[in-house]
Amino acid sequence: MIDLMPTSEEQAAAIVRAHVETNRPLAICGGDTRSGFGNVVAAEDRLRSTRLSGIVAYNPGEMVMTVRSGTPLAEVEAALSEAGQMLAFEPMDHRPVMGRSGEPTIGGVFAANVSGPRRLIAGAARDSLLGVRFINGKGEVIKAGGRVMKNVTGLDLVKLIAGSYGTLGFLTEVTFRVPPRPKTECTVALSGLNDAEAANAMAAAMALPVEVSGAAHLPLTVTWKFLGGKLPEGEATVLRIEGLPGSVDVRVEKLAAAMSTFATVTRLEQPESRRLWQEIRDVLPYADGTLRPVWRVSVAPGTGHQLVAALRLEAGVDAFYDWQGGLVWLRMEAGPEAELVRRYIKALGGGHATLIRASAEARAVTSAFHPEPEAVAMLSRRVKEKFDPAGIFNPGKMG
Repeated sequence: MIDLMPTSEEQAAAIVRAHVETNRPLAICGGDTRSGFGNVVAAEDRLRSTRLSGIVAYNPGEMVMTVRSGTPLAEVEAALSEAGQMLAFEPMDHRPVMGRSGEPTIGGVFAANVSGPRRLIAGAARDSLLGVRFINGKGEVIKAGGRVMKNVTGLDLVKLIAGSYGTLGFLTEVTFRVPPRPKTECTVALSGLNDAEAANAMAAAMALPVEVSGAAHLPLTVTWKFLGGKLPEGEATVLRIEGLPGSVDVRVEKLAAAMSTFATVTRLEQPESRRLWQEIRDVLPYADGTLRPVWRVSVAPGTGHQLVAALRLEAGVDAFYDWQGGLVWLRMEAGPEAELVRRYIKALGGGHATLIRASAEARAVTSAFHPEPEAVAMLSRRVKEKFDPAGIFNPGKMG
């Protein structure tokens, strides 16, 4: 595959126009840290954003940052950390579980709508996105959104681009909100709950006025892989509190008192808490150097454990839960079992399953993205035709 790496938006637009004229498809790529994710792309040339790099505008007082799409995520996070701010949606690093190297880019984060444990209160990546610049499938430069949420011009277009995986356009610039970083954090860990009991405990915790910012359940099959095996013995149901030190202490005491009716409670202070949630975010237990299929399943929080229990009757499955049980990470011991996974999701009230990792052979015969209802699929096709009439951007990526 030939890498095409423009150094300006104009060069990128010219590359797109040239490929439209010759009807040559383009794979759209940033730091190449998610290769193998999604359906196989039928393209011999790859348009990469990595030389479109740098912070365009950042005033911490405005809590808004504008960055070129190929800027390394680490560079963005370093600048934010220095100013005491953060990406609220806590983007996952896919490299460990995908077995990839390279540097994730900020454009790739928004193109894939990458989010982590804090999503249950902060929303997804697209919820922080205010504005974009991108090149459409005609080689035209499009600007949508602005630097403040009040400016709703093109806001729906901004949300549409986020999570489109490069199938609608080539991102060149993104503008997003950057709230203050919490001064400290603490995690309350409950020991010994089974999956159903943990679902009830997490629901009770989220209903308390203590602002839980992370809620996950780690069964026995995975607990030993977190914090170097230093979590308390037994299953672990973990609940994060963030904020100012005095406030965190008071809220942790209230949470621990309420949760003591469910199980034995342990308190993890900031260093251990921060490491634990990074490992949950990056799906550490399944960063095992294999290509055993990994699914990212989104369902109603109360049904995640029911899905896993049903699947275990018919297939070899390992699992743990984030987002109060609404995000289920599944590792299959053999094949992806896509029909089985999606059939049970439908039976339990709906949701969606995305195949994150699998062998090349399995990917060739398995749809990575959850099938859309026909009405939605028709709308998606019409949107694709408007943005990319020649169909040159990431053909086949999303179906």
